[in-house]
Amino acid sequence: MKVLIVDDNKIARTTMKQLASQVKDIVVTGDFANAIDAYSFLKEKPADLLLLDIEMPGMTGLELTKNLDNNRPVIIFTTSKKDYAVEAFELNVADYIVKPVTPARFIQAIEKAREIIESSQQEIKVDEDEFIFIRDSNIVRRLKIDDILFAEAMGDYVKLHTAQKFYAIHTTLKAVEERLPASKFIRVHRSYIAAVQKIDTIRDGALVINGKPVPVADAFRTSLNKRMNIL
Repeated sequence: MKVLIVDDNKIARTTMKQLASQVKDIVVTGDFANAIDAYSFLKEKPADLLLLDIEMPGMTGLELTKNLDNNRPVIIFTTSKKDYAVEAFELNVADYIVKPVTPARFIQAIEKAREIIESSQQEIKVDEDEFIFIRDSNIVRRLKIDDILFAEAMGDYVKLHTAQKFYAIHTTLKAVEERLPASKFIRVHRSYIAAVQKIDTIRDGALVINGKPVPVADAFRTSLNKRMNIL
């Protein structure tokens, strides 16, 4: 597991590295005192996990998270304040640790991150016949890709919506996006992926698919318009 540490406090970075060194499969690929340098590094060398402080000069940890693309690492926030917890979890992070970080709490957060990473690698598989296999409760179910209307991130789960029902699977939206064909699906929001051919209308900043609104974020609007070849 490739891990990146970002914290403007040198002692905090040292502590994180010491804790990480106690976990056998973790490799710290870099540590940075500011989010801007970390952002540049991640563009060149992707990581599996980001141990990220929030209050930093120049760019906060929350801002870094929002600016990372669809292939962002799993994120654990490490901060001295509880104030940002709600906003942090709205960004679908794995965990939120309030400093000082104890070894037990660190391991707990790492295990949460590990589950997300492993589920993104194992729980969804695309075969040659345009199906995906998902773990629905305790059942592995085959789901036809053309039946998926849109995917919605909900905390540690992703809801795959079809015309009849939705399936909640324990994975990340990043994992879903990587395994759905890009020729049929497009990211329209940090929490939503839509099936292009299922879009009925676009109005007031949202798509309508099968009568259900799907929000479109400003950051994805231009690519959506190009993809749909809107006149």
